[in-house]
Amino acid sequence: MGGESNRVNVILDAERALKLRRLAERTHTNPGTLARSLLSSALDEADPDPRSISDLLDRIDGAWEDAQAGSREIRDGKGIPLADL
Repeated sequence: MGGESNRVNVILDAERALKLRRLAERTHTNPGTLARSLLSSALDEADPDPRSISDLLDRIDGAWEDAQAGSREIRDGKGIPLADL
């Protein structure tokens, strides 16, 4: 991949945040560094087939509801255009 870097913020539930902190402690690594490495590995191994992505998204608890809520926020003028981020 290229040398360009993009920042992504990820919010973990309490259980996964604790697991990440424990893994980082055991490996004497910064949690952010470990999370970046784990996410990079997962992305490298992800199947880019849209059907696989849809199946993956369907298994995320609350994803559909979150997407619907986001759509309502945009309709209600509560969203921020991507260009403004």
